[in-house]
Amino acid sequence: MCGIVGYIGNKNAAPILIKALKKLEYRGYDSAGIAVYTGEEILVQKAKGKLKNLGEKITGQLIPENLKDDDFTKFEISLYEKTGDFVKGNLGIGHTRWATHGEPSDLNSHPHTNMEGSISIVHNGIIENYADLKAKLQSEGIVFKSQTDTEVVVHLIDKYYKEEKDIFKAVLKVLHVIEGSYALGVICRDYPDRIICCRKESPLVIGLGKGENFIASDVPAILEHTREVYYLGEKELAVLYSDHVDLFDFEGNKIIKEPSHIDWDEKAAEKNGYPHFMIKEIHEQPKGLTDTMRPRIIHDGSGKPTDVYFEESSMDEAWKNADRVVITACGTAYHAGVVAKYAFERIARMKVDVDVASEFRYRNPILDKKDIFIVVSQSGETADTLSALRLAKQNGLKVVAITNCVGSTVSREADDVIYTLAGPEIAVASTKAYTTQILCMYLLAIKAGKLRGTLSDEEATKLLAELETIPAKIQEILDGKDIIQKFASQQFNKDKIFYIGRLFDSATSLEAALKLKEVSYMHSEAFAAGELKHGPIALIDTQTLVVAIASEPDLYDKIGSNMVEVKSRGATVLVITQDEKAFEGKTNQVFKIPECSSTLASILTVIPAQLLAYYCAILKGFDPDKPKNLAKSVTVE
Repeated sequence: MCGIVGYIGNKNAAPILIKALKKLEYRGYDSAGIAVYTGEEILVQKAKGKLKNLGEKITGQLIPENLKDDDFTKFEISLYEKTGDFVKGNLGIGHTRWATHGEPSDLNSHPHTNMEGSISIVHNGIIENYADLKAKLQSEGIVFKSQTDTEVVVHLIDKYYKEEKDIFKAVLKVLHVIEGSYALGVICRDYPDRIICCRKESPLVIGLGKGENFIASDVPAILEHTREVYYLGEKELAVLYSDHVDLFDFEGNKIIKEPSHIDWDEKAAEKNGYPHFMIKEIHEQPKGLTDTMRPRIIHDGSGKPTDVYFEESSMDEAWKNADRVVITACGTAYHAGVVAKYAFERIARMKVDVDVASEFRYRNPILDKKDIFIVVSQSGETADTLSALRLAKQNGLKVVAITNCVGSTVSREADDVIYTLAGPEIAVASTKAYTTQILCMYLLAIKAGKLRGTLSDEEATKLLAELETIPAKIQEILDGKDIIQKFASQQFNKDKIFYIGRLFDSATSLEAALKLKEVSYMHSEAFAAGELKHGPIALIDTQTLVVAIASEPDLYDKIGSNMVEVKSRGATVLVITQDEKAFEGKTNQVFKIPECSSTLASILTVIPAQLLAYYCAILKGFDPDKPKNLAKSVTVE
């Protein structure tokens, strides 16, 4: 959703806030703003559009469009140092927005202030009862400047501050009035020595420095300054001073927790010479898969892989006795769950249901305490997925979380957590998180199969040995990416793109279509190839591209017939397969993947689809890292 930052210390706050916001721009980029306490007043500046617009508004100088991100940050900060008038102040908060209430505009941008300008706040999330609260405040004479739900919060804080004469008590009181999901950062002119922040169902990290402290929606924003952090827990509140941080629950009781140390460095969240984070993260998949796999596979004395070991897991008995696996997720993570359904059925011979998390809790699902409940979330903060997790736990189910973010909410609330060790993923459209999610669920399926006696030692060894070859095979695909780039240059103006496949390939098609529409805005759909005759074939014409994913040798004839059907109606056909000879005369273009069993091929077949989406976005002139209307972590319904 949105990104929030805050700084208190002995340095000039504004350049620190701007640089931190640049690291969070993937969370929202339709407007941005900062508020800095100057020693006399809280000075607010905000602007519609990208962060560049805010920099120009503050400094009065144009920032060139063609600057790379790193150069942009240096250029902008140098402008602040030269002009300096606005930025003097050691306390401030900032925000980069993904609009939910009110169109993108200067007025709707954060930070928001009370009528006197003495209190300023930034907010990530949604206040669900804002309309009723707003009407009541307006009846009391409060004048609103924006269309946002956030402005209700700052006026409520102001109201209770006048009653309580204490800003901490005022914020605490507000938390028992507002409903919804939120992370808040609050500064007050009368309390220039502190930032108050809190969270409920939206992520917030507190960075611990020396003589300075920070708040941020995500770790990359503050890695330049510290690797020691508090992950603020659900319904927790903090007061940051320059030299220490106090933590509380929503009842105002002080709590104690140990800080966490961030192992990965700032460079892991930089582009390292790639033009975009998306293509960098596509190329990081061999390493991410290796890092995720290596500590989880057990080898015998001869080096032969024999079993799967999850250090985090304590659920072997639950897996042995489970009647069913229920997988719940959203978007790309949901598609990983669909692949996992086929994997658990084929490898472990377990019944599997896969649900979209946004539907799950509203349909009164039938759950059994013997079910294993798996939630998948890259960020570990996805609101719908968290709601599904909590419903499962209320019903007594054991929950396994698969996430890329240590300390995230799903990792704390699940019974077991399996981390996808992919490193930070910055591009909004997920790539390496997706393939490592699939890998974790393949490993879980193999583990479950062995525990339940449905997978022999020999079969497990064969699958694990092949899994260990996957990173090198992905590298081979990446080395041949020029074929996909050239094909994209010939097809990026097609009106309709359909992805088709059967079994595992049908599941991969869902993710392939989503990736293309996310970053290139091309109309793309995915469906099981056998469904062509049941409606979609009516849409086939000369402006249609059909991408057939074919990794199931037993079904080559079937998918080949589908390809002939669409090609005869004028469509252009690309096939992604291990066996190009099987489709001679049936396709316009073949992208050959390395030899791989159909059971594990889903990790390979998605790579060309990711590349196609990336190149189509570039050819259309779009920024693949920041697709319009989308945000990396969807922390509201």
